[in-house]
Amino acid sequence: MTGSRRRSPLSFVALCAALAGLPHPGGAQSLQGSQASLDVQNRVAREHDFTYISTDGQVTRFVGAGYLVRIGESADVQLHAVSFPYARPEVEVFVRRLGSQYRAACGEKLVVTSLTRPLTRQPRNASDRSVHPTGMAVDLRRSGSQTCRAWLEDLLLSLERGGILEATRERFPPHYHVAVFPRTYAAYVDRMTSNASATDAGVREYRVRPGDSLWAIAREHGTTVDRLKTENGLRSSVIFAGQVIGVPVTR
Repeated sequence: MTGSRRRSPLSFVALCAALAGLPHPGGAQSLQGSQASLDVQNRVAREHDFTYISTDGQVTRFVGAGYLVRIGESADVQLHAVSFPYARPEVEVFVRRLGSQYRAACGEKLVVTSLTRPLTRQPRNASDRSVHPTGMAVDLRRSGSQTCRAWLEDLLLSLERGGILEATRERFPPHYHVAVFPRTYAAYVDRMTSNASATDAGVREYRVRPGDSLWAIAREHGTTVDRLKTENGLRSSVIFAGQVIGVPVTR
């Protein structure tokens, strides 16, 4: 019931990179999108044995079976013109967590414009290789605020480098297409919220306060700037008030 339809295989180099958890060649590391990015998204759908849902009725059956869950609105998340407010459970967690972080950092709600879309409901300009019919994708409206766009794009890129998702900045209409990789994302959330190793007590979430710096956070928690950057996939030491980062907690 959850198997996907066959798609074209990855190139050998891209497959090896993807399996190793490395950024794949030609991937959307600048949010531009690529055939390699679509290859990875479809490979992940196959690995999870996800069905490419065809009809409205099939969406209803998948919701009833628990394969898809409702994505609700909240103080942090708004749904706009979403025909089917359902997605894989890990996508619901992603939207909820991201919405909280985004609003804290930007003062805006995270606006979701699309979730699960059956094959019969795909728009004309959608790729025939879109993973929206699998329930593992979400579209996010592109903010008019440059600060909010920069914050969100930096976060999406850092998660993409970690092999947790694939993100593409679309122009018509302006939005971000995000394919969440369920197993990898679930492991990431578990790592952020539970014990990491015998040496560390775990990795806890820390909400950045006004005036914070990575150096000050590292000193306060007995770790290093390099460790914080590695833990959070940060390319630079720039952080924003309201941003949530993972901080190693030592025993």
